[in-house]
Amino acid sequence: MVTLGVARISDQGLHLIDQQLVAARRASNTQLLPRLSALLDQLGIERHQVGSVVVGRGPGSFTGVRIALATAKGMAQAAGCALVGVSTLDAIAFNAQISGVRGEVGVVADAMRGEVYPVRYRLTDQGVERCEADAVLKAPAAAERWRDAGLQLTGDGLAKHAALFSACGAPLPRELWNATGAGLVACAEAAWRGGGAHPFDARAHRPGAVLPVYTRLSDAEEAERARLAMPAPRNLVSGVQSASGARAGSMHARAAIDARQAVSGVAYRPLDADRVSSVAAIEAAVMSGDPWSEPMLASELSAAGRVWWVALAPEGADAAGESVPLDDLRVVGYAGCLVVDGEMQVLRVGVSPDMRRHGIARELLERCARDARDLGAARCSLEVRAGNASAQGLYRSLGLQAGGVRPRYYADGEDALIMAGPLPIGAHRAGGMSLRDQVSAAAANGDPDAAASVVGNARSMAAGSVEGPVRPLILAIESSCDETGAAVIDGEGTLLADVVASQVDFHARFGGVVPEIASRKHVEAICGVCEECLEQAGARLGQGPLAWADLDAVAVTYAPGLMGALVVGVAFAKGAAWAQGLPFIGVNHLEGHLHANKLGAADLRPPLVASLVSGGNTLLVEVRDWGDYRVLGETIDDAVGEAFDKVAKALGLGYPGGPVISRLAAQGNPDAIAFPRAMLHSGNLDFSLSGLKTAVTSYIGKEREVGRPLNVPDIAASFQQAVIDVQVAKALRALEETGATTFCLGGGVAANPALRAAYQQACDQRGVRLVLPPLSACGDHAGMIALVALERFRQGRFFGLDADAQARCDLERPY
Repeated sequence: MVTLGVARISDQGLHLIDQQLVAARRASNTQLLPRLSALLDQLGIERHQVGSVVVGRGPGSFTGVRIALATAKGMAQAAGCALVGVSTLDAIAFNAQISGVRGEVGVVADAMRGEVYPVRYRLTDQGVERCEADAVLKAPAAAERWRDAGLQLTGDGLAKHAALFSACGAPLPRELWNATGAGLVACAEAAWRGGGAHPFDARAHRPGAVLPVYTRLSDAEEAERARLAMPAPRNLVSGVQSASGARAGSMHARAAIDARQAVSGVAYRPLDADRVSSVAAIEAAVMSGDPWSEPMLASELSAAGRVWWVALAPEGADAAGESVPLDDLRVVGYAGCLVVDGEMQVLRVGVSPDMRRHGIARELLERCARDARDLGAARCSLEVRAGNASAQGLYRSLGLQAGGVRPRYYADGEDALIMAGPLPIGAHRAGGMSLRDQVSAAAANGDPDAAASVVGNARSMAAGSVEGPVRPLILAIESSCDETGAAVIDGEGTLLADVVASQVDFHARFGGVVPEIASRKHVEAICGVCEECLEQAGARLGQGPLAWADLDAVAVTYAPGLMGALVVGVAFAKGAAWAQGLPFIGVNHLEGHLHANKLGAADLRPPLVASLVSGGNTLLVEVRDWGDYRVLGETIDDAVGEAFDKVAKALGLGYPGGPVISRLAAQGNPDAIAFPRAMLHSGNLDFSLSGLKTAVTSYIGKEREVGRPLNVPDIAASFQQAVIDVQVAKALRALEETGATTFCLGGGVAANPALRAAYQQACDQRGVRLVLPPLSACGDHAGMIALVALERFRQGRFFGLDADAQARCDLERPY
């Protein structure tokens, strides 16, 4: 359902002008902006007159909420106006109140999976009073809680569960079951009248600060919590049970923390049963008078509404941990909380004395707070010893304030100071993710040409050295998987900025990308990434941050990729383009990887043959011209990057698998094990990686069964060589068939040193020009999307506001 409303604000309040409710089913991304634009045109309102955007944050359909919120974020950020986030359930209640309903009302919203979001309200002439915090419950449990309550019922959950709730009261008319524009406006006005910021205050209502209401963790996180609560012989990185019954810690090689998976040399993970004893030991050492016992801590893991995190570090307070297996790290800190009635109640926080003043307690509390937020918490409270000045200082720095005293609260008679405030998540620009500048990274990796020039432009990219922009200026966005990227390119093809926020730390503990988590993180990061990008672009032009009004177009990856990730980028980009009246450009992600080779060779021109090798794709492509492609061969099962990740997981090496396999392979013998070269002599240019992956995992299993220690470097080297042999052989065959004299490589696996070296040797022997993307440009980033967007801008090939993301697409098909 697409809900729209237009209101005028004055000192007397917000006054609804018009509203629409459109059944969009699963097409809200194609309906939202066209309907809104048409409604404003009908009312004679120009887009520059919009001073505030009000959006429902949920809870509700995850995809629908994210599309609405990402669109609203793009609109508000590009227009420089306020974004006011309100509860969708509150909007339903306000809609009933506006319609004349009074008394006790129960809103029952559909949460899918047989669950509902149930909240009770009290409706009076003065307004709406919420009686419960957001929660998600199985429908029968929610109905039992309200049994015989005599409520007036509303919400789309009644469409599925009306019979269950029949004992709870009588349903309101069906036209009151959904949020409306009037309800959203009434929510915003009530917050303002209740002491909230003015709806036009853009500083108080920043788009990046507005996030969806989920009320539960992702499925992967919930399954992880259940698994970690049970002591078992397993690999703590991959979660795979040990076939021999021995702890996976006995493997020869395991995952190590590195710069991507650790904060200042410390790794953070949810607490598992095997580490409870270590937490109890620290608890006994640092908590005077009343430490929790090991059984008490163990019981927390399976209790409802609990969130526990631990900090892990190698021996030695300042060790970098670059090659220390995760299983060998010691617990150096912990934090736990209870989430109840919309509040995060901090239960315990402790850090080993030798690891204090490393920011560990702050990071642990932020990790707990992010989970608590996803479980529906909006505020935080805790008790702290009245005499613990250092802890109180930490909590005050996190925004908590003293609000009372519990006399003689602790076992030794000391008073407890009660502190409360907002969730201690911190003011991270990109949702807790680090931002990487691709332009600077290219220069740091020894690729000054890549940082300074693409498409024949030789201007220096030192900060402030580019004299004035060359039109057009295009901002491009990439969100096809687990990287949120934004880049600005000018009319000569110079990348003025190329910023990436990586989610690898959030996915590493699951052994691969979790689509639901990826989508959530894009919503958190996208505003901050674009802000940083515009600031860097302005700095390289020797001025302040670029404004959205300085741009000539907005581009985005529309396909292929993870659908939940793509829709966030597409919705945001469309909202931004609409707000500034700019052309909207959709870009094929695979075409972006082809164009990334321009970053290493400004003079690159078709015809050529390219190999695209990544976690999701393995293709051989004939590039007859930019935009004119013929797929010569592709994988019939696993992609190359996927095979690397699966082999790494089987070896307990963690995620991502490519870099660690590559490092280990450099120490091994590539001829040690005769793994199969699938489809090497198939007579076509297709690939198959599934059989090779199965052969490697079978070899690992057999070696373990007979008790032989694994020679992991030899396994990694032999597996990698089997992949390389097939990739290079088929690439050479493609060059022969097409007559092309230039070969290119693209995708994340293009960073593999052995693969690059093999292609270099083969191309040198045959007199073929080899063009490789800079190492910094092999993975997903928005710079490659900007390169394609520049060409499409020149050709006038734009998308409409009804465009949508696509999980799959045909590279050969023009778009």
